[in-house]
Amino acid sequence: MEKNDKTVVEYLQQIEKRQRKIENRLLSQKTVLNFDELSEFTGLSKSHLYKLTSTGRIPHYKPNGKYIFADRIEIEFWLKRNRVKTIDEIDAEASTYVTLNRKGR
Repeated sequence: MEKNDKTVVEYLQQIEKRQRKIENRLLSQKTVLNFDELSEFTGLSKSHLYKLTSTGRIPHYKPNGKYIFADRIEIEFWLKRNRVKTIDEIDAEASTYVTLNRKGR
């Protein structure tokens, strides 16, 4: 591969990277996502998403009974469920509990 060929390949890679950034920015502006966009947005495979929708474990819409859509904000809330507390939060709760529930007082 010649030097010119390498620079062309690098240039094409830069263009592809920019295109992905633009697509992601446009995706974050949409309020209703189609199934492909839902997969892209969540990072979940389509087969896993089909399983989640068919079992009713993820919020979604089927306006005509066939195509699957999702509200981006509802999906964001769904993704943020079951938050895991940090060690500092657990330590603070434990300290508060011990302070308030001392026996013998």
